[in-house]
Amino acid sequence: MDVYQLNRQTFRVQQWITLTGVVLLLLKFTAYYLTDSVAILTDALESIVNVVAGFVSLYSLYVATKPRDADHPYGHGKAEFLSASVEGTLIMLAGIWILIEATTRLLHPAPVDRLDMGILLITASGVVNYIAGAIAERTGRRNQSMAITATGKHLKSDAYSTAGLVAGLLVLLFTGIPWIDSAVAILFGVIIVVTGFRILRKSVAGIMDEADKALLQRLVQVLNTHRKASWIDLHNLRIIQYGNQLHIDCHLTIPWYLNVHQAHTEVDDLGRLIRAEFGDALELFTHTDGCLPFSCRLCKLADCPERKHPFERQVDWSLQNIFENKKHNIETD
Repeated sequence: MDVYQLNRQTFRVQQWITLTGVVLLLLKFTAYYLTDSVAILTDALESIVNVVAGFVSLYSLYVATKPRDADHPYGHGKAEFLSASVEGTLIMLAGIWILIEATTRLLHPAPVDRLDMGILLITASGVVNYIAGAIAERTGRRNQSMAITATGKHLKSDAYSTAGLVAGLLVLLFTGIPWIDSAVAILFGVIIVVTGFRILRKSVAGIMDEADKALLQRLVQVLNTHRKASWIDLHNLRIIQYGNQLHIDCHLTIPWYLNVHQAHTEVDDLGRLIRAEFGDALELFTHTDGCLPFSCRLCKLADCPERKHPFERQVDWSLQNIFENKKHNIETD
């Protein structure tokens, strides 16, 4: 499946997620209308954020499905980072609003009505939220879409919050202690603010092309595990993510005497290896370097007709040395 098919699939999933969010928003405000519970209001307010963020994410995914053009040679994938930053900001604002409302209610308690019906409606919404979030997160990870992954994490976090909310409401139902309603709302207001901050932090990191250490470590492990003897050295590695597409630049040192076609085969083999792990939504730009006499001590290639020195040891690629803009040398590595 190519990158544009992945984007269209992600877009369809987000459409269903957004529609589900609208239905759950109505359900939660119905529960708040029946109970007048500030704790249930926190869940309803977060659902407003879910719906608004859903439409923002939907638009960003629509933009991301557009093919690259002269003005956007790397495609439109970074629109997803903007979507996630908007979602994170809205979630934080909702959390702050919830904290203000809950504190006010704590200082001025009010009775809660028909709590049993409210608990039933909120529980149903939590179950649906978790299922929708799991689907969104799985789709986002499979298609490497930050926008829908953020949506999935947010919905699952919302479901966990709902579970805690229901637990607090059950305590309120059986004890009748009025301040429990506000205390539960304050607790989950804090959780919502933290969730929004984490989403915002990750989206800003994506916009700034911050290195994804987990992604890089995974790549380095794959390269070390399946390293060919003719790949004498790999350095100056760079990764940039645009939506669900990865762009990787690197310098590959190979035997100097290979002709152009043979060198191209080595680059193709490297590309196939990386795509087997990370999918087809990948652009690989590889600069080939010919080996130098000092490379012989690092080279395991058998029967090399131009060997100047015997093999001494192999330098394993790591997060520390693979990004250096120089060929590795046994005397410095």
